Amino acid sequence: MNSQQSLNKESDSATSGRARLISLYQNVRDTTESLTKHLSPEDQVIQSMPDASPVKWHRGHTSWFFETFVLKNLKGNYKSFHPQFEYIFNSYYEAIGARHPRPDRGLLTRPTSREVKSYRSHIDENMAELIAYADEDDWKDIGPLIELGCHHEQQHQELLLMDILHAFSCNPLQPAYQPQKPTQSTQSPPLSWIDFEGGTYEIGHSGGLFSFDNERPKHTLNLRPWRLASRLVTNGEWKDFINDDGYHRPELWLSDGWTSVQEKGWKAPLYWNSGEHNWKNITLLGPIEVCDYNPVCHISYYEAEAFARWSKKRLPTEGEWEVASSVVSLSGNFLENRNLQPIAAPTVAGLLQMYGDVWEFTQSPYMPYPGFKASNGAVGEYNGKFMINQMVLRGGSCITPHDHVRNTYRNFFYPHMRWQFGGLRLAEDV
Repeated sequence: MNSQQSLNKESDSATSGRARLISLYQNVRDTTESLTKHLSPEDQVIQSMPDASPVKWHRGHTSWFFETFVLKNLKGNYKSFHPQFEYIFNSYYEAIGARHPRPDRGLLTRPTSREVKSYRSHIDENMAELIAYADEDDWKDIGPLIELGCHHEQQHQELLLMDILHAFSCNPLQPAYQPQKPTQSTQSPPLSWIDFEGGTYEIGHSGGLFSFDNERPKHTLNLRPWRLASRLVTNGEWKDFINDDGYHRPELWLSDGWTSVQEKGWKAPLYWNSGEHNWKNITLLGPIEVCDYNPVCHISYYEAEAFARWSKKRLPTEGEWEVASSVVSLSGNFLENRNLQPIAAPTVAGLLQMYGDVWEFTQSPYMPYPGFKASNGAVGEYNGKFMINQMVLRGGSCITPHDHVRNTYRNFFYPHMRWQFGGLRLAEDV
């Protein structure tokens, strides 16, 4: 290949990369808006607890991200949509400046949902112009930030659905986010065990395609022989835990977990209500009967750990989970399937449900990998400063966009939290 052919190939690659990002940006932004079409302006302003945010705020914040980290820094003639939006829609970026208190986001009746829509359109118009006319030198800075912003918005798509479900669960009218007939299974495969050899393995993202900084760097670790359950723990199995007084036996619980059980009065997963004849479950599809064959969902790390102890098993480490997941295809029950709830595993052999349905708790604390370095500037606050007192979950859920997940993806929540779509898979030593 001569020098001219090499330059042409590089130019074609750059053009292809830009086209891919344009498509990704448009698809992500359109998806966010499509997720709100079922919601009234009143739905979009509610904040049901301090950990949640109004739908309207999610829509504004994801636009603020592109405005703050891309447009203001890299588009010379950019004019802000509103001078106070930096204060209203900043989440936790100390380097950017002061922000509206998180627990009080539900008090913001203004800007209206219509104004937020205009804000999103303003951002999209300016982003389209920037993407179209940025020269190749600027694109080297712009491209990675756009991709980060798209994956950031996909995270908020999931949060948006988590938060509106919690809000609807507090409403005595028991509204459905998206009324439809739920997928109710009549069976699930029997639980079996898949063995993995001990040894030295590599985990973490190796670069190239997109990843968050907390997935890097790739590094080695030593694992003892282990086995994983072939599928997720089901609602029916969780009922057995309840019926065996699992929520009333302190010997099953970590000390902090038992404190949470006592203080919060936990008796079942979040959104479960005991009916006259059976358990009911509040879902994005409205209230439905708990299906024994579907994966249990909306539990905390403390509950997952207690169930594993009751089962005389344990939770997998994130290293064990990542090594095991590398041998299965990245397919499953994701947002695009529109089930909006976990569904039963297919009745086939092998390692099932590693992706989609529910985020799987691991026993691994959320800590930096060896050699981890946060990104420079305010973007460096994205992950690194949260690496304490939280637990890692893997695999994605039924409300996670499919192209947002990788087998190296590390989600994380505090051990008492339950409103995320979290469940568990059992593990044990060989």
